[in-house]
Amino acid sequence: MFELTEVCIENSARIKVIGAGGGGGNAVNTMISYSLRGVDFMIANTDSQALGASNAPVKIQIGAEVTKGLGAGSNPDIGRQAALESRDEIRRQLEGADMIFITAGLGGGTGTGAAPVIAQVARESGALTVAVVTKPFQFEGKKRNLQAEEGIVQLRDVVDTLIVVPNQRLLSLGGRGLSLLDAFKKADDILYQAVKGISDLIVVPGLINLDFADVKNIMCNMGMALMGTGTASGENRAVEAAQRAISSPLLEDNTIQGAQGILLSITGGPDMSLYEVNEASSLIQAEAHEDANIIFGTVIDENMRDEIRITVIATGFEDAMKKKQAPSNVAHLGGFRKEDLSTPAYLRKEKSRDQANVLTIGINDESQNVDIDIPTFLRRQAD
Repeated sequence: MFELTEVCIENSARIKVIGAGGGGGNAVNTMISYSLRGVDFMIANTDSQALGASNAPVKIQIGAEVTKGLGAGSNPDIGRQAALESRDEIRRQLEGADMIFITAGLGGGTGTGAAPVIAQVARESGALTVAVVTKPFQFEGKKRNLQAEEGIVQLRDVVDTLIVVPNQRLLSLGGRGLSLLDAFKKADDILYQAVKGISDLIVVPGLINLDFADVKNIMCNMGMALMGTGTASGENRAVEAAQRAISSPLLEDNTIQGAQGILLSITGGPDMSLYEVNEASSLIQAEAHEDANIIFGTVIDENMRDEIRITVIATGFEDAMKKKQAPSNVAHLGGFRKEDLSTPAYLRKEKSRDQANVLTIGINDESQNVDIDIPTFLRRQAD
């Protein structure tokens, strides 16, 4: 089902973003620095020093008795105990929210252990609860990666929607010259884009607006989700942005096929045309399952100039972590030229004849010619 609905009612949904642990706190600082509109920010941490360095207006020191303000020592059990100790304060600070984002970097102690407790408190309050978290780089070690996987399992049981960003996909973004600071900054930027892509649809006036009920319908009780963002400029900017958004899903071995719900955010400048909106939304609809519930809104941003940015949130996968790759709905396009950007990136990838109708996840062979300002996870990671 595909709906184009213009809603002209004022929205008063209250959105709160809480960062758990060091990684979550860094993500919140990034969102504040970008002046993300219409949300209330807060952080929760066991480390009193990190709390003092944060720009968040609300700071919750969790587990003062358990940790003495010295952190969780990379032990998720300590992080969980700390959050349980401060459960009442967390509940008080989250009170009154219609939608709550929990953001964290999984793999350490506080973020991994506390995020599921915070999410459970948020959901018990009746708020739509969405977790947007990162998985560690491989170089951070096997232990942190195993702890992150366990954190994902725990979060899946207590949130409405879970979006996971694998940091490992960022390694090829800047090649060998990408600094460690820039790599982690890119991860924070991706968390920001995920929250912004959803919250802007609710709080920022647009030509085609969504209300909170629309977003809740797509994200409530939906489990694992995937996100793609694409930005493009020029003559075919809408189609190119849409292709970039859907051709490189965040979660490994997944496409938007199989999603029960798709939330589509289209952001452009004042010159964005109805034709472009139709082009982009039609491409997304063609790639999605025919029975998927697709809703979208548009946001006008004066700073976009010649660019269009498209964010796709796909939800409702029965088992997103194990789902097998399905043939693409646009594989019937047949012949194509690799240099033709009007053809989806995954169709431009070199394939053998017997794989011509199978969508393949990976970096395009010609990826060195792609604008590196586009996040790497929205291109292709080589298998």
